[in-house]
Amino acid sequence: MLHVDLLLLDLMIVLAAARLLGAVARRLGQPPVIGEIVAGILLGPTLLGPLIGDRLFGAEMRAPLQALANVGLVLFMFVVGLELDQKLVRGKGRIAVTVALGSTVVPFVLGCVLALGIAGDHVGGDKTLPFVLFMGAAMSATAFPVLARILTDRGMQRIALGGLSLAAAAVIDVLAWTVLAVVVGIAGAGDAEGQWKVLLTVPYALVMFLVVRPLLARLVPAYEKAGRLTPSLLSLVLIGLIASAWATEWLHVHFIFGAFVFGAVMPREGAERLNHEILERLEQLAVLLLLPMFFVVAGLNVNLRALDLSSLGTLAAILAVAVGGKLLGSYAAARAQRLPDRPAWAMAVLLNTRGLTEIVILSVGLQKGVLDDELYSLMVVMALVTTAMTGPLLRRIYPDRRVARDIAEAERAALGVAAAHRVLTVVPGSPAEQAPLVDLAATLARAASPSEVVLAHLRPYPQGRLEVGSGLSSELAELAETLHDLEGLAGTVRARGPEVRVVSRFSGDVAAELPELVSGAQPDLVVLPADATGYAGIRDGVVCRVVTVSPAAASGLQDSPVRTPSGSPDPAARASGSATGPIAVHHGSGGDAAAHVALTLALLQDRPLVVTGGGRASALAQRLAKLGVAATSGAVPAGALVVAPDAGTAVDGAHLLVRAEQDADPVDWAAAVSALRAPVPHP
Repeated sequence: MLHVDLLLLDLMIVLAAARLLGAVARRLGQPPVIGEIVAGILLGPTLLGPLIGDRLFGAEMRAPLQALANVGLVLFMFVVGLELDQKLVRGKGRIAVTVALGSTVVPFVLGCVLALGIAGDHVGGDKTLPFVLFMGAAMSATAFPVLARILTDRGMQRIALGGLSLAAAAVIDVLAWTVLAVVVGIAGAGDAEGQWKVLLTVPYALVMFLVVRPLLARLVPAYEKAGRLTPSLLSLVLIGLIASAWATEWLHVHFIFGAFVFGAVMPREGAERLNHEILERLEQLAVLLLLPMFFVVAGLNVNLRALDLSSLGTLAAILAVAVGGKLLGSYAAARAQRLPDRPAWAMAVLLNTRGLTEIVILSVGLQKGVLDDELYSLMVVMALVTTAMTGPLLRRIYPDRRVARDIAEAERAALGVAAAHRVLTVVPGSPAEQAPLVDLAATLARAASPSEVVLAHLRPYPQGRLEVGSGLSSELAELAETLHDLEGLAGTVRARGPEVRVVSRFSGDVAAELPELVSGAQPDLVVLPADATGYAGIRDGVVCRVVTVSPAAASGLQDSPVRTPSGSPDPAARASGSATGPIAVHHGSGGDAAAHVALTLALLQDRPLVVTGGGRASALAQRLAKLGVAATSGAVPAGALVVAPDAGTAVDGAHLLVRAEQDADPVDWAAAVSALRAPVPHP
């Protein structure tokens, strides 16, 4: 007999626990679903045990709670289908589909192999095939809604990486639900009735897309005529939703598919306001009341007390397959599509999110008898772990400053503004003496197009404060002469292609103001002498690549031959007695930044490149040689311009020290060589 008072008490406890632990999870930077599932685990036999847990949430209470949870699941799956942006896949194309396949196939195969190894301990002979397929589907799932929430919280839905991840997750969702539908059909087709009903799945899908979809399109003019979502219109949507869910349950395919398909066939064109109001009404009921009920009920079925040491071994194998399969499959597919290393890993981490989609799949497996209680509990723990690890791993691989930079680039692209590669050069002392320094900056700016060189020069105040009428004619004359020299240097840079900006002014404290000026310019590369005023503040205050020029480098940089804007060597530079010695670079643990700077100088100045530093150096030299670069490995030759990684300490004999930008990606050497050989367009 149903005790209404106990049911109401359970509802109160479940909702309070879900809201409380959901809020705690959110404060910890985790999706609320983690807190809601943990709430269910804590309210179940794991913590409360049989004495309290069975009294509050006994067998007679599980049925009505499960019924309410199923209604919430119907509404939620409808919302997922309605919010699924079908343009995501069309907009991202081959990359998203390839990554989705890698992210699905690898964990699916590994999950099937694992299932074959543990099937004897968990299922009978007649359930082996659906069990194996189900484990593969469960391992390959990605939680599209939780992924979308993580991306939105960090603003990553506005950048290319976020769009690709969402598109790939949408494809994975389709693949996972398709496999799950097959598994449920096989598991539910144990009798003659089930077998013939499953065959009606294809006619059902045809009716939904060819008949129901055009009928639902008539809701749009009715909504526009009424000017709002009337109770009658919402009732029609709910009746159709429940009918679709009932149909798939009757077909032995599970009601979640009917709810999802009904959301997918809802009208899109011209129905934005209608769908927004439907979501606004249903999400309040589903997200605040019924969906937390589903996750808590899912947690109630987890009993971690029943696990033993052998279960821990199975859990370790499940986590290894789930995490390893997702990360390696997604990363390998992303790299195969030439996605850079860091975005590829970030995408793999995002697609490892399982969350509520996994819980839905596991609940279906438990209801259909494909999973036993022990394996269900272990798989729920796996879902929690893979979801909880996403946020911290993502912040480590793709930090917030990297996201902010990508967002800024996306906004410029949306406005049709090409982001120039900005090289800022700190010009100390007399600008007339800094031609080699500016020449180096102009050459390095040619590594990307379009590019811009900023010449920054701060002149100290004269003695006393500058005031009108204080007799500043000599100081102003000096400043005018400085500007004239800077403009002369700017003219030589413009002749080679990059745009130039000159920043020159008086300063009462050059050491304090210069780092602020450099950081405010947001350069991609900073070039400055080691003895520049405020050097330490500049080097430590910027996140971009920094090239430090030693005093001994002047002779190696003076009159270095450069290429003209058409891409050919400048004959005038060659005729002036240019330095043509080799460029030598120390390549090792400092990363690729120093080698990339050396490659830029070598190619644009027609100088041979010598890579030193052991095995890694030899491998890089061979790789560059295969790309047509005059590169060899060995000792530093006499008369070479020496480039070394900047590790914070001086390197004997180095002319240029290169500190890599923060969150630097490995250099794509083929792309770098191709870019450096491409003719630079005329300004």
